[in-house]
Amino acid sequence: MLPNTGKLAGCTIFITGASRGIGKAIALKAAKDGANIVIAAKTTQTHPKLPGTIYTAAEEIEAAGGKALPCVVDVRDEQQINSAVEKAVERFGGIDILVNNASAISLTNTLDTPTKRVDLMMNVNTRGTYLTSKACIPFLRKSKVAHILNLSPPLNLNPLWFKQHCAYTIAKYGMSMCVLGMAEEFRGEIAVNALWPKTAIHTAAMDMLGGSGVESQCRKVDIIADAAYSIFKRPKSFTGNFILDENILKEEGINDFDVYAIKPGHPLLPDFFLDEHPDEIMKETESHDPVPEVKEEKLQSEPQPPPQPQLQSQPPPQPQLQSQPAPQPQSPPQPRSPPQPQPQPQPQPQPQPQPQPQRPPPLLQQQQPPRPHFGAVEETFRIVKDSLSDEVVKATQAVYQFELSGEDGGTWFLDLKSKGGRVGHGEPSDRADVVMSMTTDDFVKMFSGKLKPTMAFMSGKLKIKGNIALAIKLEKLMTQMNARL
Repeated sequence: MLPNTGKLAGCTIFITGASRGIGKAIALKAAKDGANIVIAAKTTQTHPKLPGTIYTAAEEIEAAGGKALPCVVDVRDEQQINSAVEKAVERFGGIDILVNNASAISLTNTLDTPTKRVDLMMNVNTRGTYLTSKACIPFLRKSKVAHILNLSPPLNLNPLWFKQHCAYTIAKYGMSMCVLGMAEEFRGEIAVNALWPKTAIHTAAMDMLGGSGVESQCRKVDIIADAAYSIFKRPKSFTGNFILDENILKEEGINDFDVYAIKPGHPLLPDFFLDEHPDEIMKETESHDPVPEVKEEKLQSEPQPPPQPQLQSQPPPQPQLQSQPAPQPQSPPQPRSPPQPQPQPQPQPQPQPQPQPQRPPPLLQQQQPPRPHFGAVEETFRIVKDSLSDEVVKATQAVYQFELSGEDGGTWFLDLKSKGGRVGHGEPSDRADVVMSMTTDDFVKMFSGKLKPTMAFMSGKLKIKGNIALAIKLEKLMTQMNARL
């Protein structure tokens, strides 16, 4: 953990979305220095699934050693933003640091994202960040500290980050573009930077997205708080940077990141927009995985034609030009006499290959119609069926449908609502809670542990319709079966 130095004592930090999660963690870290925290969030009453309000956060900040000013702010409302800024300046005399943390997320594709959800993400993420920055900048210019920190990713134009959740990517990148533009616009006056986690961070929102058990694959919010604190210690000249939490903490001398893990030693979910993870997975699966069984079976079942030695032993016909002798040098044509044509040698007849009689198709193909086979997919579902139990069904309570593309694809289902669980080819008897679409090869790799579901989704190899939380629940079952697959 990064120790506090007291540098932020007396500084006023305006944080959007500070009633819980990452925003509150940054507030508590600064509060230990004795900072003044403006809690700009809209939650005034406890949400059944998202605990914490601006008032409970204020109590924790005061207990940690800071001073708190809870303000009801929906960043979509410009008047509420301006009112909170006025209260902050009146109470604390100015603003030294702005943290644009408030954000809305919907990991849905274009056709499945309602307009109101698009508007929410654009208005909270991009527009809210822009308007809050605009309101605070006149006061930040007067500060000796003068930082704006946006919780947004590096600008990465790899299409795979747009493919599955275009609206969300645009909204988050809007925050990052504010960094790009404002850092240059206010260079020398205000440091403007972006901070993004290298791995998933455990928050109440992550529990809603990932379901129970996802926390073991996450880090604590403390890593973001420490990274933000490190940025706030930097001079104004440190600006226009897109920073990963782990990287800046390594510069602080921290090398043991298990202290930030919810479950030390457990594999972590990589975060969105960072190429190093999906590219590594895709390169590994495409270059080093053995040929899937489903393709091997087809190659083995096809009869191979016998070699034809007679045709191979004969030399290929030679073009006519090659049988002519090299032309003899000729004297230049005379001015008044046209050149005389040279006699052409007769080509030698070339042996012609004897036509081979056309072989009829094998007897097996003549007498038996082709029958479908599923190979590795069928074997995977057989192992899945053997792994099911009443405990697994009780813990999952979901019906999954798989739309597998490719020559051995088709529709399959995994029913984890019926007693004991059921699998089969075709559509489930009850409506599926989650529909997953992918190739047969990637399906086998995913269930055998060679391709993580998160990586498959983020790289566009896996498309999900339905309940995302239930989709992530399925990963637990996959983990149990990896050794057998």
